Amino acid sequence: MKILVLGAGVIGVASAWYLSRAGHDVTVVERRAEPASEASFANGGQISVSHAVPWANPSAPLQILKWLGRADAPLKFRPRLDWGQWLWGVRFLRECLPARTRDNTRHILALGRSSLAALKALRDELGIAYDQQMRGILSVYTDHRGLDDALSHLALLRAGGIRCEPKTSTECVTIEPALADAQPRLAGGIYTPDDESGDACLFTRKLATQCARRGVRFLFGHTAERIVIDSGRVKAVRITDAAGGSQELAADAYVMAMGSWSPLMLRQARVAAPVYPVKGYSVTLAVRAQDDAPRVSVTDEARKLVFSRLGDRLRVAGTAELAGYDDRIDAGCCAAILDRVFELFPHAGDRASTQMWAGLRPATPGNVPLIGVSRFPNLLVNTGHGTLGWTLACGSGQAIAEIVGGRRPDVDFPFLRMI
Repeated sequence: MKILVLGAGVIGVASAWYLSRAGHDVTVVERRAEPASEASFANGGQISVSHAVPWANPSAPLQILKWLGRADAPLKFRPRLDWGQWLWGVRFLRECLPARTRDNTRHILALGRSSLAALKALRDELGIAYDQQMRGILSVYTDHRGLDDALSHLALLRAGGIRCEPKTSTECVTIEPALADAQPRLAGGIYTPDDESGDACLFTRKLATQCARRGVRFLFGHTAERIVIDSGRVKAVRITDAAGGSQELAADAYVMAMGSWSPLMLRQARVAAPVYPVKGYSVTLAVRAQDDAPRVSVTDEARKLVFSRLGDRLRVAGTAELAGYDDRIDAGCCAAILDRVFELFPHAGDRASTQMWAGLRPATPGNVPLIGVSRFPNLLVNTGHGTLGWTLACGSGQAIAEIVGGRRPDVDFPFLRMI
């Protein structure tokens, strides 16, 4: 089949890879000049299957109220005259119900485990190096209430096949010695040895190179503008190039993987997608020989920050800000992240080298991505991965290829209507 993939982030490129490997003729349309130039560019780097409990959980509403007005709040809601934002917020509250949280966690876990297995197989097959670390993830807690709440979810995670090991503050420092200065403020932690970390941007660009070697065509600097519908199917996608030239590209099937811009495109075809952009921030520091930066990927649960060592760099990412499609960098948010870095790791790296970044992550209210067939039989969606795009990318791309081939993926996940 001739397939058009819209978007060259980690989700779109992974989709293109698995579709090409299944024998399809694949073209990828991307408005940027390179793959992974938006949400996949400078994310937290964690491949965190264990972080399957969604933001929308029973403890979230009260916690959000406590965060209101705090400059360092992990979740910020900036009200706008945008019905989509408010509708998303109402749906978020619905997903906080205990039964919904359990179901969402179970589905995310299943896809996450499948995705990690697919990533490992792909890494063995292609030999791609992307500053990966297979040292697990250590989640640390600075208050006992937060730790107790996390421990209450362990049975659900373990039932989903996740190895979770509660740790004392001393054991946390044994796993990651760079935490020694922070030990007096640690209540404890949870270590998940099977999780990984790595540079999502580097991975995506190397995988795109492998795709091109297989014959995948990339149209960079081309923007998808409109989905053309005819007789109950997608007939073509209208695209424009950097010079303003316009053309319609036709294919047998189309994969919507445009991240936060997916719902805007889908709306033209009257396809509803409960996805809203959630802005995240990151800072990246150079790590010098004399620095004592963490080597194990760490999650600071109090601030919802993730720390990943990427070669001679330390990437720290966090914050979820609902502010529409505003992707400007708030220097204050980045400064708050940086302050926390040096609270926990006083010798983490070169503060003067800090690179700041902000990107829009496409989130569904319950954190469960939208994967499968839309109301049009030849229009598939692969979007809404939120903070777990890197974690779920390979499993999502593999699932799309299986669905296009008329097979139901062998994953306990609510895939959208099957062909």
